[in-house]
Amino acid sequence: MNDAEEHDGEREVRDKDRPRPRSFAERHPAPAAKLVPVEGSGLSGPFIRRPVMTVLLTLSVIVAGLATYGKLAVNDLPAVDYPVIQVSCSYPGADPTTMANNIATPLEKQFLQIPGLDIITSNSTQSNTQFTLQFVLSKSIVDAATDVQAAIQRATGKLPLDLPSPPTFTKTNPNDQAVYLLGLMSDTLTDWDLYKYASTVVAQRVNILPGVSQVNIYGVQGAIRVKADPSALAVRGLTMDDLASGIKSGTVYSGAGQFDGAHRTFVLQPNGQIDKAEGYRELIVARNPNGLPVYLRDVADVRQSVQDERISRFFWMRGFNPPGSVVVLAVSRQAGANAVEVANSVKALFPELRASLPGSIKFTPVFDRSQTIVNSADEVKWTLIIAFVLVVAVIYVFLGRATDTLIPAVALPMSLLLTVAVMYMLNFSINNLTLLALTLAIGFLVDDAIVFLENVVRRAEHGESIPKATFNSAGEISFTILSMTLSLAAVFIPLVFIPGLLGRIFREFSVTIIVAILASGLVSLTLTPLMCARILGERKAGHKRAWMERHTSNFIQRVIAAYGRALDWFLNRAWLTVPILVACILGLWFFFTHLPFTLLPPGDSGFIRGLFIAKEGSSPAQMRAYQAEVNKKIQEDPAVGQFFTLAGFSSRSALSQGLMFLFLKPRGERPPVDQIILRLQKSLGSIPGITAVLTPSPVLQISVGATSQTQGQYAYTISGIVPEDVYTVADQLMEKLQQFKGFASVRSDYYHDTPNLKIDINRDRAATYGVSTSAIQSLMRNAYSQNYVYLIKEPDDQYQVILEVKDKERAHPGDLDDLYVRSNTSGNFSASGSGGGTIATTTGNMSNLVPLRVVTSTKEVIGPQAVNHLNQFTSVTFNFNLLPNVAIGDATKFIEDSFAQIHPNYPTVQGIFQGETLVFQQLFRSLPLLLLAAVFVMYVILGILYESYVHPFTVLFPAIVPAVVGGLATLYLFHSVLSLYSVIGLFLLLGIVK
Repeated sequence: MNDAEEHDGEREVRDKDRPRPRSFAERHPAPAAKLVPVEGSGLSGPFIRRPVMTVLLTLSVIVAGLATYGKLAVNDLPAVDYPVIQVSCSYPGADPTTMANNIATPLEKQFLQIPGLDIITSNSTQSNTQFTLQFVLSKSIVDAATDVQAAIQRATGKLPLDLPSPPTFTKTNPNDQAVYLLGLMSDTLTDWDLYKYASTVVAQRVNILPGVSQVNIYGVQGAIRVKADPSALAVRGLTMDDLASGIKSGTVYSGAGQFDGAHRTFVLQPNGQIDKAEGYRELIVARNPNGLPVYLRDVADVRQSVQDERISRFFWMRGFNPPGSVVVLAVSRQAGANAVEVANSVKALFPELRASLPGSIKFTPVFDRSQTIVNSADEVKWTLIIAFVLVVAVIYVFLGRATDTLIPAVALPMSLLLTVAVMYMLNFSINNLTLLALTLAIGFLVDDAIVFLENVVRRAEHGESIPKATFNSAGEISFTILSMTLSLAAVFIPLVFIPGLLGRIFREFSVTIIVAILASGLVSLTLTPLMCARILGERKAGHKRAWMERHTSNFIQRVIAAYGRALDWFLNRAWLTVPILVACILGLWFFFTHLPFTLLPPGDSGFIRGLFIAKEGSSPAQMRAYQAEVNKKIQEDPAVGQFFTLAGFSSRSALSQGLMFLFLKPRGERPPVDQIILRLQKSLGSIPGITAVLTPSPVLQISVGATSQTQGQYAYTISGIVPEDVYTVADQLMEKLQQFKGFASVRSDYYHDTPNLKIDINRDRAATYGVSTSAIQSLMRNAYSQNYVYLIKEPDDQYQVILEVKDKERAHPGDLDDLYVRSNTSGNFSASGSGGGTIATTTGNMSNLVPLRVVTSTKEVIGPQAVNHLNQFTSVTFNFNLLPNVAIGDATKFIEDSFAQIHPNYPTVQGIFQGETLVFQQLFRSLPLLLLAAVFVMYVILGILYESYVHPFTVLFPAIVPAVVGGLATLYLFHSVLSLYSVIGLFLLLGIVK
């Protein structure tokens, strides 16, 4: 053996003789397990000693829970609606700019003086202006309506004197999805007759139901149309104004008084009103120089027609032929009204409505939004039941005895029933968030009962009898259970006090889960001790264990041993905690900046809304042709069960835009809605001349207030004082937005290439011919505006008599040459007729008629299709939809970055997200602060309970940071998004790790 080998051998001997380093557990041995003497029975003593009282209180909770559960309303989300009022005003014939200046501006000035007004938007289109007024959440919708009515009254003097009717308002958010759609179809009735039944028999009856705000009728109301022939008028020396005067003087509906005789009184009923087209044809509107009458039929075509001939409707159901006439009614709820209750009240009215309609009308439900709400709630209910079964099964596996499992298994439904009773007292509803709160709370509701049960078993295994072990456990851990309950409930307290819409969303969820946690603590201190004392079997030394108990005990011991070895390894390397904690803090920053954000996944409601947008200035005939192509494409898609399309519905969209409502087959018979939309977008996109925009209707819908969402689910609005700057920014921003690949569609409501015919009045020449500007305006208004000249009054409805020139006489700019305006310098054009009114008469020649072309000139220009305002400033709104798996957070960041690049050149233009996107931003900007607030509240409560500044910190900080990082990392690794549900999960995580 050489020296080296000899040296190694000596080293080995020395190593064997050296003592082995002791582990952390060996250096710090745990004290021997022994029972702690307890004085008193804590809070639970009276409930153990008085079983009758405890049982009766338990029965009271069961009865109260079962009785109130059936009375809880069902809804999709808590009542988070903004108080919203929609104001409408019609001024036939006015272009969008005239509507904005003449109607929108004076009304907006008055509306902005209303206290509590948050946002006001206006949309001025051809002949119509729609206002949407969104108030702060604390504003009562009744008070808001009163203030709006007063503002309209104040603005009346500044509105046009010839306004056909004053502005009207409804307590309806136009962006809310209709609660119920129902259709009336007939193959024999005319559009007029079918609309009459829809408006008088169905809509009026539905309108008075509780919670119903408005019934929109997608159809065409009847009217009498008088289509004048300009040439026939000119030959007889008449103008359109003469015709309007003749119609107005020839039909009147008013009282005439009474005769009072010696014995009887007669009420006079003059038959002055003409209510049929035949009567108007025979109306004398003038007399020629020979005294012969000029009938209306001599100068115009008179027919029973509809109020708006530009509207085209098409309804299709798979397996059925399209009906000859169709009207669809959309029932909207009031702000705060329960959607399910409104829909149920409508359905309950069906037997009465069917009995009131003739057999030739088919009454068909088209879409029931409440069904998707109920289905969504039912899914969460089943999740709740499954969670209950799983929790009980896990408890049984680890406790090993059926009698032991029964105690927490009873505590669980008792806590839920008590929570339901409190929910009823607080006027909460069964919705997706409250059910989610109950589902998530199930894992907590048994914790307190299990802690109490295990402590009783532990003391019983050390030789105490079950009653004594129960009393001693009550005295020993009542304070522990109280601290567990309060610290867990504290996590959700900050969510209760969030202001605004975000607070409304979270409040019912947070209060429900807090109440459930407190209820579980109450049950664990009352019913659980009594059950432990009464049904637990003795646990003397050497007692026989059940099969499950033996195997579970062995498994738990092995897990504890493995945990002990891992813990010992870390405790011997305590320095590792510092880099791990630093890594977790860096992980918080990384995941919060790299995770995609969204608010609520849209889900699959089976309902798609859409637009098909044609070139600005497209005629009604062209829109009907596009509509026919759209109808063919939709019918070819096998996933569509039924659909409804509209074109020319100017009060809901521009004349160059059509509406689509698609109702898909049941979910099991088709692909997901995202795939269907992509397929339909491609199919409809193949139609030359139009662009299609399809938006899935979300299962859970947050009321978005005033912002229009006709062209997409999300919205971003720019506004400013200088209209030209706003429109310039809109063009530049649209160019940038089209570069983002995550948009399924992106559109703005700024359309500025609508063909206009500018008519310049030569005032000097007009004065020479004795023609006033007002006469020219009145002539064109009567010829082309489609305004009514008389309103027929009937017991059940009112109908318009509309005067216009013939269709073929208003198709080209040159048709203006056919009109004549009357000169006031010569000619005798009015006299008293024999009919009791003043009627026009002619001179037998055209000497006092001046061709319109002599005093005017025309020029083709382009103008806006609509003028939009936000808080009275010119605005443009961008609506966008996202492709599947694209997060809203990525889209909002791109939009903000794009606007920031443009904004320095136009500092007066501001941009803001609206609607659901704004709620999303508020949520995730406040998320870090909410998490810190939850941690702080837990720290305060634990500090008070333990009377220590340090102990709560040592409990919370080392556990919370890794837990939150782990939750965010899970979302990141599985390519998920941080949504409202994820936020709830993070708060739940804080409660678990504490």
